[in-house]
Amino acid sequence: MRFGTRAGQKCDHRSMLEFRCKAILFDMDGTLVDSTQVVERAWELWAARHNLPLTDILSYSHGRPTISTLEHFRPGQDHAYDLEDHGRFEDTVTEGIVAVPGAAEILNVMQTQNHPWALVTSAWRKLAETRVLAARLPLPTIIVPIDEIDKGKPDPEGFLQAAEQLGVAPQDCLVFEDTRPGIEAGLRAGMQVIGLLTTCPPDQLQHEPLIRDFSEIKIDADNDQMIVRLLHTEI
Repeated sequence: MRFGTRAGQKCDHRSMLEFRCKAILFDMDGTLVDSTQVVERAWELWAARHNLPLTDILSYSHGRPTISTLEHFRPGQDHAYDLEDHGRFEDTVTEGIVAVPGAAEILNVMQTQNHPWALVTSAWRKLAETRVLAARLPLPTIIVPIDEIDKGKPDPEGFLQAAEQLGVAPQDCLVFEDTRPGIEAGLRAGMQVIGLLTTCPPDQLQHEPLIRDFSEIKIDADNDQMIVRLLHTEI
């Protein structure tokens, strides 16, 4: 039996929560990798080029494909140059990229105990691989990037594709996400979701349970399942 909640439900933050799953699906930026410096600098350059409000752009862009943000703030425009320039910047700048606290330890457990896991990200494949390696984290066998699916988060396509590639039913997957579009995508895929407070405040995530980072969870094996215990949760 697992204990947990979805959007709009309440949980007892004083008690330790337990999730059972057969695979874990991780978002990348803000979940496993802290790339805040690079991401914000890229959007700062784009905002200055088009005289747009950076604060609004950063608030909207979290967890969304780049093209969604470009189209949202400059609808109906030709985004070819901006996409290429934005991509070139993010592909080549890795200074300041680090692992989210506890991420290396959790992935080491996943690798050592041979648990199924995958990366589902709004970044394209090259960028995802560059940032994961820059953060000194292992690359999973399965990565579902934005350039290999039709619809990005909050659509569930990426998570469903990862589950299919792992050979695990959606309801047996546990998702870790740091943005509302990502959380929504996991829930719409019929998966269990744990939110991280690495990018957005609780009122933006609208979800429970929430943790600060991976130092607040522990993973144990139980036959073909994982038991993921939350040692502490945040409101």
